Amino acid sequence: MSPERKNAGERRDEVLRIAAGTFAEGGYKGTSTEDIAKRAGISQPYIFRLFGSKRELFIAVVNECFERTIRTFERAASGLSGEEALMAMGLAYEELVRDPAVLLVELHAFTASVDDPKVREAAQKGMRRIWRMAAETSGLDAEDLRHWLSMGMLLNVVAALGLEQLDEQWAREVCPPDKHQPRTPASTSAPVGHRAAKAQSN
Repeated sequence: MSPERKNAGERRDEVLRIAAGTFAEGGYKGTSTEDIAKRAGISQPYIFRLFGSKRELFIAVVNECFERTIRTFERAASGLSGEEALMAMGLAYEELVRDPAVLLVELHAFTASVDDPKVREAAQKGMRRIWRMAAETSGLDAEDLRHWLSMGMLLNVVAALGLEQLDEQWAREVCPPDKHQPRTPASTSAPVGHRAAKAQSN
């Protein structure tokens, strides 16, 4: 019996998943649609039929990354409000960015936003949704929300640079309390972002 054929929606979701891993490794400019098509086992023209262009595919990946973040926050803060809601979302985000693909896609989106207005617009939309959801859920003011968001950006830096496992004074001071765990000799020497690229390529 031949394997069940996937419909257009299922194929689109599969391409998005594979594209996320490929963009996570190479970034927006360093990844080609040919790379993604080869990994997905489809033709390059089919990618263009689904998404129109590499830019639109990358934006779809960025949108999905933000959507996953928002769903994670909503689950974490369900039934909570005020500082408890923000704290729950913060802890959930800390776990989320341990997924290398999520962290790297987010960082690549910010990088590409510097000189690509369309990507910048998608990233702005994602951040807008996160800000408004956090504001509505917590009921707190802009000052509290800025502090919460800045901690999220700090977690990005900590995760990307592997600071939790760097046994240096400045790294211990940068990391949020109780998050610093110096690397043992048996531990891998690569920070999460570099481990991600290797894992995605296997």
